[in-house]
Amino acid sequence: MATLTASRTAAYGLDLGRLGPNWYAAVMGTAIVANGAAALPVRVPGLIGFGELVWALSILALAALVAGRAVHLTRHRETARAQLLDEPATAVFYGCPPMALIAVGYGTLVLGSRLIGTPAAVAIDLVLWTAGTGYALLVAAGIPYLMITRHRVSALKANPTWLLPVVAPMVAAALGPALIPHLPAALGPAVLYGCYALFGASLLGTVLVLPVVFAGLVHSKLPALVLTPSLFLVLGPLGQSTTAVNQLADAARTAAPALAGPALGFAVLFGVMMTGFGVLWLGLALVANLRALRAGMPFAMTWWAFTFPVGTLVTGAAGLARHTGFGGFTGLAVALYLLLVAAWAVASVGTVTGVFSGRLLGLVKTS
Repeated sequence: MATLTASRTAAYGLDLGRLGPNWYAAVMGTAIVANGAAALPVRVPGLIGFGELVWALSILALAALVAGRAVHLTRHRETARAQLLDEPATAVFYGCPPMALIAVGYGTLVLGSRLIGTPAAVAIDLVLWTAGTGYALLVAAGIPYLMITRHRVSALKANPTWLLPVVAPMVAAALGPALIPHLPAALGPAVLYGCYALFGASLLGTVLVLPVVFAGLVHSKLPALVLTPSLFLVLGPLGQSTTAVNQLADAARTAAPALAGPALGFAVLFGVMMTGFGVLWLGLALVANLRALRAGMPFAMTWWAFTFPVGTLVTGAAGLARHTGFGGFTGLAVALYLLLVAAWAVASVGTVTGVFSGRLLGLVKTS
């Protein structure tokens, strides 16, 4: 068996022509498990160590994926061009790469600093957050532009993946404030107000897209069972916006002290409302996916939608627990984190199994 495996590995390689931007969802889902461990308002022995281990996996996965995508973009240019310009179902997943960059950068700051030192962690996070934010803005404007000028799409067939491009700036808004204490004091207000602007841009973009998505779901349903996990994507802007306002309230204490009080009040009120709807939608998504599983829903990369959106609810609830002291938010954050870890484990095993079996990235002869 070992000889057969070795010969198969030597004779075959992964078909990187099939490596699309949706694969960054695996990096996002791994990073949020690490970041959630750091955010939880409870301290369990081994929790931070677990978070550091998962962060290391996320940064290795990001490096491998960036390298793979570089090969894809150079050797399969026509495929890459078609994915962006002619395949709207794939193009929306260009919202994933910037979110992966930003999430891994944040994990480097809050978890990796103990392992690689604070200066190195700050430098890595600053690079990844800056690159990810620029990328997020490009995607948030560029994909809707293509949708209204080039892509052949129908609002009556909208699905939750349409939210991915407009949510990306919200991730930048949520995770950028952590850099403020490590930057020169003069830059603090600029980053703070910039993150509030990113928050507003993403929030209003979501307000525009979400009704269209719901109308599309009601009118046309999901076209395939395998897309049912995408219902979890609706949780992304809810949990991430809650995380953002709480992180921004913390940053306002040093970057704009006069706004600290109003920022905290807004964070709690806004966050509680978003979390309430998030829990409601989580129940809907869970029931729909249990129904799809009973109907034979196969594993696909869409299963990674079970991870990052739930993780944003974890960090959002953790922020509310930190600012209110209410035990209900602590319990909610812990319960959601357990759900997140379980979903991550299932998605990870399914992905690794799918890759090595050739179902997710096909095997091609190399010799």
